[in-house]
Amino acid sequence: MVKELELSTNERELIISGLKEGIRLDGRGIDDFRSLKITLGPEYGRSEVKLGATKVLAKVSCEVARPYPERPNEGILTLNTELSPMAFTGLEPGRPSEEEVLVSRILEKAIKINRAVDVEGLCIVANELAWSIHVDVHFLDNDGNIIDAACIAAISALSHFRRPDVTVIGEDVTIVFFIISNSKHPVDQRNPVPLSIHHTPICVTFAFFENGDLWVVDPSLKEEQIRRGDMIMAINNHKEICVLSKAGGIPLEMHTIIQCSKLAASKVDWVRERIHAALVNAAEMEKR
Repeated sequence: MVKELELSTNERELIISGLKEGIRLDGRGIDDFRSLKITLGPEYGRSEVKLGATKVLAKVSCEVARPYPERPNEGILTLNTELSPMAFTGLEPGRPSEEEVLVSRILEKAIKINRAVDVEGLCIVANELAWSIHVDVHFLDNDGNIIDAACIAAISALSHFRRPDVTVIGEDVTIVFFIISNSKHPVDQRNPVPLSIHHTPICVTFAFFENGDLWVVDPSLKEEQIRRGDMIMAINNHKEICVLSKAGGIPLEMHTIIQCSKLAASKVDWVRERIHAALVNAAEMEKR
């Protein structure tokens, strides 16, 4: 368990009284996200996300491996999370915390189990060779809502990643590795290949207070410290709910869940627009 500094009674009462008036400590409304900045590059598959003061770095890499025997026609997708003691006060090194386990499970459900990435397209030779894609998520600064930031970082990094091209002729497999000679243009016989992504699930986190009538989206660290419960929804570009996670806390009314799902769908569109803008900007920078 990551231990954070406890808030004083005055701070708690100030936050709750503000929420009752529809005002948060940082000036946002209850249904507002913090500022979101997505920086891609300089190498393929590197994404740095700043959600308010929360900062997450995701890096995607690949290697050729043997596919799993039970899935001989599929590649491998692995997601790893790493919490830094610099970002999380009281973190015990070498031991996964509850937060790290929760983030890892949500990302696994949203991206891997829901098959956001086409793993069949990663197969090179059935039963013999396949691409193994690794997504490493590093948490650099924590000011609350690390799950949403991690999901945005992982999805944007996967969307930006390019793998080497492969040619298979008979039993001969040729892998064309590419080298970035400078920031202006790649030197290679062939262009690197983007991953085939079926859909893009984005997480939206809600925090609930008192008896559940008070709630906010994208909770800050201080809001997380006094919440009575939370709920995480992952919604893709087809408006499908890929994940709905509520690990304990106060019970919620059905109308509250429906209201949150409608808001989450609109926030996912907002986030996806910013991911698309970051991808376009990265492509333009690459051409220069």
